Amino acid sequence: MPRDVNARPYRSPKRAEQAAATRSAVLRSARDLFLSEGYAATTVGAVAARAQVAVDTVYATVGRKPELLREVVEASLSGTDHAVPAQQREYVRRVREAPTAREKVAIYAHAVAQIQDRLGPVYLALREAAVTDADCRALWQTISSRRAANMRDFVADLRETGELRTDLADDEMADLVWSMNGPEYWALLVHERGWSAERFGDRLADTWTRALLAGDPRDVTA
Repeated sequence: MPRDVNARPYRSPKRAEQAAATRSAVLRSARDLFLSEGYAATTVGAVAARAQVAVDTVYATVGRKPELLREVVEASLSGTDHAVPAQQREYVRRVREAPTAREKVAIYAHAVAQIQDRLGPVYLALREAAVTDADCRALWQTISSRRAANMRDFVADLRETGELRTDLADDEMADLVWSMNGPEYWALLVHERGWSAERFGDRLADTWTRALLAGDPRDVTA
């Protein structure tokens, strides 16, 4: 009997669910080990054992150790088990839809506060691994550059409201936001000074509002 070339391949919902559960277990195990043991000391075998799967399953599901770390970072950023482009993230859509620069800044600042709770520890582990591992260094540089580009887009969106200062270049404003939305700033205030995520988000929004928006800086409510 001739094969129907137009027929769609059969996809089992149960099999897809199992594959997603396996991937989630692998990423969760990799994250736990990267944070507790460090990148250098973590092996693919240890990740497999913790996830209760075969080593070949780790390779097939995610990849080698550098890919594991990349996917852990992306999952921590998106809050899912896969990378989500910036423009498709829910908080980015809310920022774009907000009518004023102050609202956009507040939405983004509080999103950063929530994201860093899951991303910050992983990002700092990546930075430490980047000192001695070339793959990690390349990943760190890639993500850092991507963050910088995203902040230029953020400032461009703010600029369209007509509410930004005119005495600072957009690139300088983007660099300012970039420097404060990273894990280092969050770790200093939340981990070392004991700030809550809510307080961190409030103060971040207040600082960016005062630094970026035109007008009397005293006329600001947190």
